[in-house]
Amino acid sequence: MKILVFTQQLVVGGSLVNAIELAAALRDFHGFEILFFATPGPLLKLVEEKGLRFLAAPEPRLVPSFARAQALREAVRREAPDLIHVWDCWQCLDAYYAVHLLMRVPMVVTDMMMSLTRLLPKGLPMTFGTPELVDQALASGRRQVELLLPPVDIHTNAPFAVDERPFRERYGIEQSDITLVTVSRLADQMKGESLFRTLDVVRTLGRHLPLRFVIAGDGSAREKLQVLADNINRELRRPVVVFTGELLDPRPAYAVADIVMGMGGSALRGMAFGKPVVIVGEGGFSSVLTPETAPFHYYRGIYGVGNCNSDNSRLAADIRGLAEHPEERRALGKFSREFVVSHFSLEAVSARFADLCRRAAVEMRPLHLAAADGFRTAALYLKERRFLWRW
Repeated sequence: MKILVFTQQLVVGGSLVNAIELAAALRDFHGFEILFFATPGPLLKLVEEKGLRFLAAPEPRLVPSFARAQALREAVRREAPDLIHVWDCWQCLDAYYAVHLLMRVPMVVTDMMMSLTRLLPKGLPMTFGTPELVDQALASGRRQVELLLPPVDIHTNAPFAVDERPFRERYGIEQSDITLVTVSRLADQMKGESLFRTLDVVRTLGRHLPLRFVIAGDGSAREKLQVLADNINRELRRPVVVFTGELLDPRPAYAVADIVMGMGGSALRGMAFGKPVVIVGEGGFSSVLTPETAPFHYYRGIYGVGNCNSDNSRLAADIRGLAEHPEERRALGKFSREFVVSHFSLEAVSARFADLCRRAAVEMRPLHLAAADGFRTAALYLKERRFLWRW
């Protein structure tokens, strides 16, 4: 079976790494022929390393994008895939009308957002990244819904998978340091809050503990974060906060970590290295992954939303508790690795998704039902755009 994977611009981010690794796993473990259709970006290097055949998409100026939809139609005519796998919701608008309706090519959509996107057509086979969102999707009237947990390559992301010494030497990280690591897009929304909160806690705890905070990534919030980090380093009179910039291979950063900070796929990859994790979400949320909190995070995601309290005492307590107790760090790191291997391994996740792809390729809805679904989505899209214009 030939699958065309359609995703966004290949910027560095955990969700896109998931898409690329899952595509390679479908080829390697299940014998599918894979085409990767996306706008070129830094992660094209990973696509090439995985040996995936790449088809370049134009960069969209608007969503939906006529130019991108036309390029997708041409690729489908030329390659004749059996199935389109749309990764993330916005590409769905291009693919649904240009290819699924007009060319009658089967589609599967993966939505890795942390909330339910009501805009998408209800009759398509869809996957969501948490059991909670699967339950919400079913309750909203969707019927072809599957769970697709964020896949983690547990072999390349594993204790001792990489040599950490060059990374330590480059950034001056001593064995005696208690090293906090986050690998993240430095975005103003969602990610930004957790980064600023963690920096605030590091400023306080760093007066009494030998903390180092390594931030691997880049983005729109970098300049503001850098200003705060420079102030912290001057105040504590040592390079507490270190920026590495964007890393196409962040594994050395995970390898040096004593504690991983973050959310989503980035946190999962750190856990695969056998590291304890502090999950820092939005609205003041903070939680250490433990045997007690694991069921919550399996169901709702490696993420959370707090009560919007500006007090960082919970986050400070989580970091301090791990920083001051190395034996607890070792125990929770071992549990983190087991948790990822049990639920998120690339082999297990890809096997479940491969079954969905085989079903979706032969189960097409009648055209009149697909068209009605498309009218519903178009009406919702126009309504929400009017709301944005009023703002």
